[in-house]
Amino acid sequence: MKAVRVHAFGGPDVLQYEDVDVPRPGPGEAVVTIAASGVNYLDVQYRTGLHQTATPFVIGSEGAGVVADVGPGVTEVKVSDRVAYAMALGSYAEYAVVPAWKLVPLPASIDLQTGAAIMLQGLTAHYLTHSTFPLKHGDTALVHAAAGGVGQAVTQAARIRGARVIGTVGSDAKAAIAHSAGAHEVIIYTKQDFETEVKRLTDGRGVDVVYDSVGRDTFEKSLNCLRPRGYLVVFGFSSGMVTGFNVATLGIKGSLFLTRPGLNQYIATREELMQRATDVFNGFAEGSLRVRIDRVYPFADARKAHEDLEGRRTAGKMILTP
Repeated sequence: MKAVRVHAFGGPDVLQYEDVDVPRPGPGEAVVTIAASGVNYLDVQYRTGLHQTATPFVIGSEGAGVVADVGPGVTEVKVSDRVAYAMALGSYAEYAVVPAWKLVPLPASIDLQTGAAIMLQGLTAHYLTHSTFPLKHGDTALVHAAAGGVGQAVTQAARIRGARVIGTVGSDAKAAIAHSAGAHEVIIYTKQDFETEVKRLTDGRGVDVVYDSVGRDTFEKSLNCLRPRGYLVVFGFSSGMVTGFNVATLGIKGSLFLTRPGLNQYIATREELMQRATDVFNGFAEGSLRVRIDRVYPFADARKAHEDLEGRRTAGKMILTP
């Protein structure tokens, strides 16, 4: 089969499109014929070695397709089931072996490309807004990168929870996308200082929570945007890691809370995974959640997909297909 592998950590040029053996399932595993794989900043972190794993490896952590084979002891799915999954390495390939408990059967109303597009980002938006900081009616949330795939999902999920959403984006075109996703106000950070604008929009109070996937470039000002005892939720580092932080700053700035959550800890059991996935699927069925697939690439163009992602040339979800 064809797959995209990493033999040495580095830039997009280390992604190698090559022939590898079709995987076989072990106990508790299933082999999925991949129809579509989501492209995420998590993949960049694996490619660069921020998340260490033995090389060579097939990259990609999110996919959708049809179960082709199951190993001993598998009861969660069967051959020919349409499924989607997240947080299992190896999705940039024609076939992927996945722990069966991580596979979620797709409703008939959701096609395979959409299934691949909504798992990681939909589940992330769900845990951020329902569990990490459970939004309620009247709360105000600042969502960075609000025109990106995760940003749009978090914005929509926050609106469902009854929150006011202030989004940040880098251009007028992305501002329109963030507005269409449901943001009440949008700050174009290349034209306006987002800290100043947040304070103006909240009459100096600050927001209840900042959902920050950017990291280094937004971290300090994100803290300054919070009300006393507000929450800074740093769930990604697209601009780089945050370093040299003095924890005493949290007290000085108003007894603030800082957390760095990860999706794995919020879908640690099949019961929790299915509960969150069911909520996400129901949101799509009802129309309260939508996904914007911005670009679709063949696996052979995985390098270009990573270049576009890191170059911030996208607005929405990116998909790879065989």
